[in-house]
Amino acid sequence: MEIGKVIQKYRKELNITQEEMANRLGVTAPAVNKWERGVTQPDIALLAPIARLLGVPLDTLLSFQKEPTTEEISKIIKTLDHMFEISSYEEAFHYAADIIHNYPNCHMLIWQLAIILDARCVLNKTIDATLYKPQIIRWYLRALESQNPEVKRHAADSLFHYYLNKENYEEAERYLCFFPEESTDRKRLLAEIYSKTNRRSNAYKTYEELLFSEYQTLSAVLHHLYLLSLEDQQIDQAKMWIDKASQLATVFDMGLYHSESCKLELATLEKNVSDTLSIVRHLLASFAQLCAFTDSPMYTHMEFKMVAESFYEKQRKNLVAALQDRETFAYMKGNEEWEALVFETKS
Repeated sequence: MEIGKVIQKYRKELNITQEEMANRLGVTAPAVNKWERGVTQPDIALLAPIARLLGVPLDTLLSFQKEPTTEEISKIIKTLDHMFEISSYEEAFHYAADIIHNYPNCHMLIWQLAIILDARCVLNKTIDATLYKPQIIRWYLRALESQNPEVKRHAADSLFHYYLNKENYEEAERYLCFFPEESTDRKRLLAEIYSKTNRRSNAYKTYEELLFSEYQTLSAVLHHLYLLSLEDQQIDQAKMWIDKASQLATVFDMGLYHSESCKLELATLEKNVSDTLSIVRHLLASFAQLCAFTDSPMYTHMEFKMVAESFYEKQRKNLVAALQDRETFAYMKGNEEWEALVFETKS
């Protein structure tokens, strides 16, 4: 808000006239009127007396604040969007530049304005990008100075894609250091750089690592959805999530053990004898596939640690011990095949 508008606002709140204010400050009423209309501004020597008269800090009088609020940023963005509808790109660009000049340390605002201008520049084929792009890039670089990790990452992402599109892969890769080391986004973009720069083996390995990691994430998500459905007594929904989890294990080449093990809990809760028998039969027969993914063609460029035979044997013993819980599997009592599988099997 301009200083004249601030003076007018707080003068009216105090319910004093322009004449009264002028008398107290030792100036004329027309002078106060000109301040409020924005024709002239008060002499610098009058700023402190005006602030004291109005009962506001000098920063408020001068409309100074370190950064705009979230609401003010939203309003600025809406104004910029509207300007593209009623004005030229050049006018909108200069509006954004003026805002950034007023808030040179608000990295969130700088990044948001830059990305909007960037997108509009790309979409409007009639704009000479060379007139605006260098400044937009400088704003992205300023946003990288932010203490907010998200702003920093988004700015780095914009710079990465700018240099990727220019086929300056070395410069593009440089901005990946602003992403968290193990983030999915960083690995995905790094794999893209590898593929563009003929580092084929690295590209395959990184993409495969992303696949493997995504399986772990998706599997956990499906399990939590299953648990939520159970809590809400949505049994059909719970069965659907279990089926999806089983299919997921198959799609990602996790092996029969993983595609079957996720079904056991629900079969136990339902006390389903036939399903429990079928699942346990598969589990006990597929221990050799516990780490089947290590031999999958989907992960040929990944390196897995060798798993000792003792590991499989230990896991098998743990499973058999759990299956021998008489209380949990009371509904299986008296079933001959169950007794043979669980109690007569070598454990």
